[in-house]
Amino acid sequence: MEQILPIAICLSIPFLGTTLGSAMVFFMKNKINPRVQKALLGFAAGVMMAASVWSLLLPSMNMAVEQGKTQWYPALIGFLLGIGFLLLLDSVIPHLHIDSSKPEGLKSKLKKETMLVLAVTLHNIPEGMSVGVVLAGAVSGNAGLTIAGAITLAVGIPLQNFPEGAIISMPLQAEGRSKGKAFLYGMLSGIVEPIAAIITILLTGLITSILPYLLAFAAGAMIYVIVEELIPEAQEGGHTNIGTIGVAVGFALMMVLDVALG
Repeated sequence: MEQILPIAICLSIPFLGTTLGSAMVFFMKNKINPRVQKALLGFAAGVMMAASVWSLLLPSMNMAVEQGKTQWYPALIGFLLGIGFLLLLDSVIPHLHIDSSKPEGLKSKLKKETMLVLAVTLHNIPEGMSVGVVLAGAVSGNAGLTIAGAITLAVGIPLQNFPEGAIISMPLQAEGRSKGKAFLYGMLSGIVEPIAAIITILLTGLITSILPYLLAFAAGAMIYVIVEELIPEAQEGGHTNIGTIGVAVGFALMMVLDVALG
């Protein structure tokens, strides 16, 4: 019973990060400066990269040893399945990235703003899964995963959800959508995170032995987003060093948070 409040906090904080970022549309008049956008995208990539290693892959290997499995096997299988899962979603779900005029995924007649939201939603699915699987491990007392570690991850993810929310809502407003509508679309892109987290917790609760695979699965899904979306967008055009610095800062901050607080 005493774990209900920390679990609720972990499930809600990432969504709150996206919501607050989307709310920037009410306080900032113009489209995000391209250099700032590169820095934010790089920062988001760095946070996700560090979380994938310290919060997911390393605990997956530790748990495999505790379960008497080959240390690297669940991490390898889960990681590759996570990459494949996001590759499938990326190929099937119609979506459109900011500053792009060519939709990806299956052909559809969806509105532009809907496909923009779906693009960010793809990013948020693995993040929700990550929080869910670490929470599940903490509640079941496996592999040194703790509620404190889950909260650290849940706090780290909003650090990159905040800029993502702003990156989707502000361009929509700049293209003529009302501030309220732009905020709503940005906020809705984050609602998938607590949903994905809850589904992952339920799956883990059914079969505890798959937890090492799910940890690595979430890591693979996040790495796919980093390599396929965030880093290319941060490196597009000039001033690519700004995106690189953002990656370094995000990675270092999340690494310290995870080791110091987890």
